[in-house]
Amino acid sequence: MHLISLPKSLLAILFLLLSTSVFAHSITGYVTDENGRPIKDLYILHKGTENHTHTNSQGFFTIENVDVNAVLKFTHVGYESQEVIITNVDTVLQIMMSSTSVDLDAIVISNQTDTFNTLALLDLQLNPVNSSQEILQTVPGLFIGQHAGGGKAEQLFLRGFDIDHGTDVAIGVDGMPVNMVSHAHGQGYADLHFLIPETINSIDYGKGSYDVNVGNFATAGHVNLNTKEFLQRNIIQTEIGDFNYQRLLTMFNVVDNANTSAYVASEYITFDGAFDSPQNFDRFNIFSKLNHKTDEGNELNLTASYFTSEWDASGQIPVRAVESGLIGRFGAIDDTEGGTTSRTNLNLSYDFNLSDTEQLKTQVYYTHYDFTLFSNFTFFLEDPVNGDQIKQQESRDMVGMKGVYNKEYKWNDNELNWYSGLGLRNDRTDGSSLLRTLNRRTTLEQIQLGDINETNSSLWTGVTLEKGKWNLEAALRLEHFKFIYRDALDDSFDTLSQNATALLPKFNVAYQASKNWQLYFKNGVGLHSNDTRVVIRNEADEILPKSYGSDLGTIFKPSNRLVVNGALWYLFLEQEFVYVGDAGIVEPSGKTERYGFDLGINYQLTDYLFLDTNLNYAHARAIDEPSGEDYIPLAPEWTSTGGISLKDYKGWNASMRYRYIADRAANEDNSIIAEGYFVNELNLNYDFSKKLNVGFSIENLFNVEWNETQFATESRLQNEAASVEEIHFTPGTPFFIKGRLIYSF
Repeated sequence: MHLISLPKSLLAILFLLLSTSVFAHSITGYVTDENGRPIKDLYILHKGTENHTHTNSQGFFTIENVDVNAVLKFTHVGYESQEVIITNVDTVLQIMMSSTSVDLDAIVISNQTDTFNTLALLDLQLNPVNSSQEILQTVPGLFIGQHAGGGKAEQLFLRGFDIDHGTDVAIGVDGMPVNMVSHAHGQGYADLHFLIPETINSIDYGKGSYDVNVGNFATAGHVNLNTKEFLQRNIIQTEIGDFNYQRLLTMFNVVDNANTSAYVASEYITFDGAFDSPQNFDRFNIFSKLNHKTDEGNELNLTASYFTSEWDASGQIPVRAVESGLIGRFGAIDDTEGGTTSRTNLNLSYDFNLSDTEQLKTQVYYTHYDFTLFSNFTFFLEDPVNGDQIKQQESRDMVGMKGVYNKEYKWNDNELNWYSGLGLRNDRTDGSSLLRTLNRRTTLEQIQLGDINETNSSLWTGVTLEKGKWNLEAALRLEHFKFIYRDALDDSFDTLSQNATALLPKFNVAYQASKNWQLYFKNGVGLHSNDTRVVIRNEADEILPKSYGSDLGTIFKPSNRLVVNGALWYLFLEQEFVYVGDAGIVEPSGKTERYGFDLGINYQLTDYLFLDTNLNYAHARAIDEPSGEDYIPLAPEWTSTGGISLKDYKGWNASMRYRYIADRAANEDNSIIAEGYFVNELNLNYDFSKKLNVGFSIENLFNVEWNETQFATESRLQNEAASVEEIHFTPGTPFFIKGRLIYSF
C-alpha cells in the first residue's frame, strides 16, 4: 500500500471544506423595533462572505451556513446598524433595532431587497408632502397637474405618456385599487384625495409592466401606497396660508401594544386658490386602521375610511382671452364649473404564516363612490347661445378579493420561491351619464345614460430563483374581463355584453456584479382595458390592447453615501380605442412606441444634508402616421426633479425642491407647443420640543409664471365668429406660503 503525501496547503483547504460542511448551521431570529413591533425587509449580512437574507413581514429570518464566531450585520433605513457575534448556533436571535436619523449608508443593493422602494422611503422621510396625490411624484419621472379646482383627480405624466387621470399607471392603497374602470370622466380615473398623506408609511412602485402581481393599467408603471400600522405619537396639526387656505389634522391612537394597534385620523381642508372666482374648495377625510399580529405570526389589517369633497373651478382658459385682456391669467370664461365627489372604503387583509417556508395572503375590499363634475372645454363652439357646459355623473359600488400563496425552497446556496395568486373585481355603476347643462342648474340634453357592470378575474403564477449572483423570475398572468352595459336612452341597446381574455408573460433577470453593483433586465407584457361603452358600441378587435416593454438598467453604490441608478427602456402599444369622457366620444388611436432613459442620483453630503436628482427622457411617436405628424399630444420628453434636504440638525428640518418639464408637442404635427416650466418649493420646520413643531412651506418660491396643465383645444368665445384651436391652460399656483403648528403627545 502506498501513502500519498498531500501538500500542506491542500490539506488546509480540505480541512476548511470539511469543517464548513460539519459545523456550519442555520441561524434563525426575530427583529423588532423599540416598541416590540416586527421590522420587515431588514437586511442581514454574514460579514466576510456574500451570504445574506432579509426579514419577512413578521420580522422573522433564517440565514444559512453560519458558524460559531461569525458576525451578522443588521441594517435598515431609519435604524442604527447592529453587529452580532454568534456564540451559540442553537439560540434563536432576538434583535431590537433603535431608531436613528436617515443615512444612505444603510441602503443595501441586493437581489433580495428592492433598492428603488428603499430610496422612495428615504424620499418620504426627508421631504414632506402636501397631498396624497403629490406623493406620486416620489416616483422618479412621474408628474402631476391639477386643472379643476383641487377636487378632481390630477392629470398624470410618466415615460412619454399623458396618462390623463390614470389610464396607464395602476394605483393602489394597501392593495386596494384606486383606478376606476369605465369612469364617467375617463378610463382609469384615479383619485387619491381620500387618503390622508400623514397616514402613508411607505411606497411600492415599479416602472413598466414587469410585476406579475399587478394587472390592469400597469403599462407605464404602478404605485401602491402603504398606510401606517400604528402611530408613534398622537398629533394635532393646524395650517393656515394664502388664498384662505386652512387645514386641520388629528391622529389618535386608540389601541397601542406589541400585538395590537388601532388609530383614527381625520382631515379638513378649505381653500379658495389664487383664482378671480374663488374655488370654494372643501374636503373632509376620516380614516381608521386596526392591526393585529398573532403569536403564530399571522397578521390582520382592517381599514375603514370616508371622504367627501366639493369645489368650484375656472377650468382651462384660452391663451387669446388672456393676451387680448378679456380676462386675467386667473380669470375664467365659465366660472360655474366644479363638482362633488365622495368615497367610502372597507379593506380587510389577513396574512397566514403557514410554516417557516409558506405564506398565504388574503384580502377583500369594498368601495362606494359618487362623482359629479361640471366642465366647459369649448365654451360656445357647439351652442352659441347656452354654451357647451357638460355634466358627468356616476354612482359606483366596487367589490373585490385576492389571495396569494408563496412557498420557499432552499438547497445548498440556492433559493427558489414559487407563488400563485388569484383576484376578482366587480364594478357596478348606476346612472353613468353625460349631459349638456347651463350654469349647473338646467339640463339641456341627455347625451348618455346607462348602467355598467364590469368584472375582471385574474390568475397568476411565477417562480423566482436565486442562484449565486443571479436572480431569475419567470411569471405568467391571465386576465379575463366581462363587460355589460344597459343603455337607458336606446331600446336597441337594452343590455349588451362582451368578453375578452389576455395572457401576460413576464421575465426578469438581476445580476449582483459586486456587493454594491447590480444589473437588471426586465421584460413584460401588460394591458390597459377599454371603457365598457367603447367595447359594447364598437365591438373593437382590441378590447384589451397590450403593451410590450423592456428595461435594461443598473444600480450602483460607489461609496457609502452615494447611490446611482440608470435604465434604458422601450415600450410598444397595440392599437386601442379610448373613451374620451370630456366629450363623450370614442377616439381611435393607432400603434405607438416609446423609448428613453432614466437617471437618478442620491448623495449624502454630511450626517444631516442630502442631495438628490432625477433626469428622464422619453421619445414618443405614433407608428402608422407620417413623419412630422406622428407626435403624441402632451407626451413629456424631458423631465427632472430633485433638491437638497436637511434632516434632524439641532431640531431643524428643511428642503428645497425643483420640478422641471420641457416644452412638448400639444398636437400631432407639433404646430402647437405646450410650454415647459421650472418651479421650486421650500419647506422649513423646527422642533421646539418633543411635543411642539412649527414650520412653513412655500410653493413657487420665485413666483414664476407657469401653466400647470395645458391642452390644444378648438373653442369659440361668445363674441367670436369662428373657432380657434390653440393652447388652453390652467395657471400654476403663484407664490403661496402656509404655516403649520404641530402638537404631538
